[in-house]
Amino acid sequence: MDTKLLAIFDEVYKTRSVSRAGEHLGLPQTSVSLALGRLRKQFGDPLFVRTAEGMLPTPHAETLIQPFRQALAILRTATQQQVVFDPPRSERTFRISMTDISHLQFLPGLMNRLHALAPGIRVEVMRISTDTPKQLESGEADLAVGFMPELEAGFYQQRLFYQGFACVVRQDHPRVDRRMTVSLFKREKHVAITAAGTGHDLLERELERRRVTRNVALSLPTLPGLGNLLANTDLVATVPERVAQMLMGIANVKALAPPFPLPTFSIKQHWHERYHQDPANRWLRSVIADLFLD
Repeated sequence: MDTKLLAIFDEVYKTRSVSRAGEHLGLPQTSVSLALGRLRKQFGDPLFVRTAEGMLPTPHAETLIQPFRQALAILRTATQQQVVFDPPRSERTFRISMTDISHLQFLPGLMNRLHALAPGIRVEVMRISTDTPKQLESGEADLAVGFMPELEAGFYQQRLFYQGFACVVRQDHPRVDRRMTVSLFKREKHVAITAAGTGHDLLERELERRRVTRNVALSLPTLPGLGNLLANTDLVATVPERVAQMLMGIANVKALAPPFPLPTFSIKQHWHERYHQDPANRWLRSVIADLFLD
């Protein structure tokens, strides 16, 4: 039993996938499959069985995982083996779970930075869902980026930036000129953006606390298309400040300060403790953090 076999067993257990285990270890899928064949023969057990949820461990594999991980840690320490991640030569696929707002705000910058630093790396964007915590734990997702307070307990996190809210209307709005007043805010028709990560719940709670009722004419579950909608209607949208800046760059709209103070919130990147020291994960986190420090 060598270190390579132990590492393959551990990675298949974590990712529930032969192909993803190979990607993470820098091995072709055939090598991982052959290694699993050796392990199955040695233990007289399938160890991992293909299901709709991926390669799930058998009961015998469940009994082996902790001893294998202990042995792997001892062998790596004894041989001073270090996992090396070489970005310029890597062809790894990173999977990042994002809210719509994260997708629109920083994905272009991230792809440009990755192209310059590691042209062989690919990115797969995953939608934030109730499965995101499980995906981060298993390694199916490497990171989750956005405003996701549900991930703040039990996961490592790094704040990328704070942001507040702005009101957005078309440039030639017939009633809203340079200033959004309380009376205008109450009187005009609004579009409510309910997309995950936009701070919708924070906004609603603050409006309720202030006893301010919006005249919501339309509710939208996504951000794409919002700029065109606002530019061609008299609707008002109260959105995160960076979304407002982005909309001004792509549509004939203007952003105004809200008529009363609204809460701020943090956009963060989140990862599971199992990958806290993983060289590839650490590198990706540093690249993303640098985008907001430049």
